[in-house]
Amino acid sequence: MADADPKIQKAPEEAITIAPADQPVIAEEATPRPRRAWLRPLLMFGVPLLILGVVGYFWLTSGTSVSTDNAYVQQDKTSVSSDVAGRIVEVGVRENQPVQAGALLFRIDPEPYRIAVAQANAAIATAQVDLQTDQVSYQGKGADIQAAHDRIQQAQEDYDRQAALMKQGFTTRATYQAAEHALEQARAQLQNAQAAAAEARAKIATGQAVPGENPAIAAARVQLAKAQLDLERTAVRAPVSGIVSQTKSLQVGQQMITGLPAVTIVSDKPAWVEANFKETDLDKMRVGQCAVVTFDAYPSLRLKGHVESIGAGTGSEFSVLPAQNANGNWVKVTQRVPVRVAIDGKSPREMIAGLSADVKVVFSGTCN
Repeated sequence: MADADPKIQKAPEEAITIAPADQPVIAEEATPRPRRAWLRPLLMFGVPLLILGVVGYFWLTSGTSVSTDNAYVQQDKTSVSSDVAGRIVEVGVRENQPVQAGALLFRIDPEPYRIAVAQANAAIATAQVDLQTDQVSYQGKGADIQAAHDRIQQAQEDYDRQAALMKQGFTTRATYQAAEHALEQARAQLQNAQAAAAEARAKIATGQAVPGENPAIAAARVQLAKAQLDLERTAVRAPVSGIVSQTKSLQVGQQMITGLPAVTIVSDKPAWVEANFKETDLDKMRVGQCAVVTFDAYPSLRLKGHVESIGAGTGSEFSVLPAQNANGNWVKVTQRVPVRVAIDGKSPREMIAGLSADVKVVFSGTCN
């Protein structure tokens, strides 16, 4: 069939050379591969040098800085409360709204405090009328004293006349005693008139605390000032500039209680980072040393700063329930010390209070 099929061709037979029986067969040698002469020296010297370099780097850089991931962005926060009690009639802000210092936050019903101002004005008018009355009364007491002096003079004359007649036997003892009694009564009336005049003078006098003004009028003016201050405080305004937060209790009709925090303002002043370092990391740390801050929220952001202050106590010392270690089961725990790190310059991203951060403090040199 192979001869019949023209497409099928026979492969030529390979020539087979048969070596003589007495001639040994020599195997064909394999082509030798080129050797890498540089690999062995590299492994012998390069790897140890690399290890030494890594160890040397860590040895040289160890102890020159410390870092912690227990750090958070902090900003000044002001809790605003009302100085007067009352019902809220107006709300001027909303959540996360920027405000300037002096902007209206909310207003308490001012009508009761307007009435208090009117009452204080009425109290001042009453005190002024009472002062005029006391002045007139004091002037009248002077006339009473003069009349008492006249009565004493007349009684003295009657007494002297009766005494002379008594010596001559031309009067009775009863008449003499009556004249003596009249003289004593006139003297008593003079003392009463003088006491009444002193009392009237005291009512129109001024004290050392408010010289030149009647105490009753001064007290009424103080009441007026208090009422006007309370009326002014019905309009609660922002003490600082910043961002308004926690406004859920600011609702029209809500009853406000004095001193109860109603809203919080996060100040727009520069933020800082509070880094809680281990107590074992503070040996070489000093105020003013350079710091590098990175943030979990902004992975590509890297800010430079410096150590502004080191806390005066560990975090456990300022906790609500400080640890009591005076027992037999005490276990030593490494304490954390808050370190305030100021950020140098202005951040290109917004600093939000409470953001997690990583802080590295360099003991010497500058931050790279």
